[in-house]
Amino acid sequence: MREAEHSPAEPVTPASTEAQPGRLEICQVAYDTATVSAMTNALQTYYQSLYDGPDRGPVDPGEFALPRGMFFVGFEGTQPVAMGGWRWIDPLPAMLAARPVEIKRMYVASDARGRGYAREVLRHLEATARATGADAIVLSTGPPQRAALGLYRSSGYVDVPRFGFYADYPTAIHLGKRLR
Repeated sequence: MREAEHSPAEPVTPASTEAQPGRLEICQVAYDTATVSAMTNALQTYYQSLYDGPDRGPVDPGEFALPRGMFFVGFEGTQPVAMGGWRWIDPLPAMLAARPVEIKRMYVASDARGRGYAREVLRHLEATARATGADAIVLSTGPPQRAALGLYRSSGYVDVPRFGFYADYPTAIHLGKRLR
């Protein structure tokens, strides 16, 4: 998989221009690109259908640029079909995590689901976080996202103490995994 950084004004495209169903090329991108914006809008529409509202957790595009974090889009051919990023958060003593990161905006377009792309993006997020020195990776999700919960749990994520923006939301589910 190729990683390529893009400026906000630069179009985000993968190296290959031929569609290759079943093959995902993951590219590092700036969070404030048109591609990410369009996919985030689709994700927020999905959240609206599940939760009767968008994700209200604050997101600063700068949090997904090194050294504060990273963001990626997965392409099938030239079509963006998946995305996700991570950002550094404060230490989580209950997890013995001095350098944790939080996954945000992980999403696979509805017409690209069932191809293993979510697992591929998740592995990529874990690998890049580990490579930059993260010792744990955490996320928050909710009961309506059954497929996501299954993915995370089958990937070794376990319940962790509540953290971040959704710490006080009673239905939020907080999961994490040690990376070191």
